[in-house]
Amino acid sequence: MELLFDNNTNYTIDEETFNLMKNCMKESLKLENFTEDIEISLSIVNNDEIRKINNLHRNIDKETDVLSFPLLDDFNNINNMVCPIPIGDIIISIDKAISQANDYGHSLKRELCFLTVHSMLHLLGYDHMTEEEEKVMFEKQEIILNNLNIRR
Repeated sequence: MELLFDNNTNYTIDEETFNLMKNCMKESLKLENFTEDIEISLSIVNNDEIRKINNLHRNIDKETDVLSFPLLDDFNNINNMVCPIPIGDIIISIDKAISQANDYGHSLKRELCFLTVHSMLHLLGYDHMTEEEEKVMFEKQEIILNNLNIRR
């Protein structure tokens, strides 16, 4: 797995948290039996930046915690692609992550891992637009986080 990382904030992501976020990505791929060599872009931004991106790409003029931009619709035909296969972009607002960690009473590390897993599942084709989709996606999130012993 190749990870393109860009921190566009003054907040420093320590090495332990960064490695745990990478492990969350790997565990997400493992759960889905995804073995191809892939590339993911991960950007850390502030609330102002994620609001601009959210407005530009989704016409929603407000900040959000994480945005996922999948590059693949069909994982059945990836065998002919040049590796590493780019599967998408993850953009996390550090401001929202800090706020949510405080609101939910857990660590920032746990919140960043949760947002990473949530976004990875979006990149891998999952969504939560219906109750059934939400149930499936949220169960997978818990499995991945539990496998890595990341608890609230």
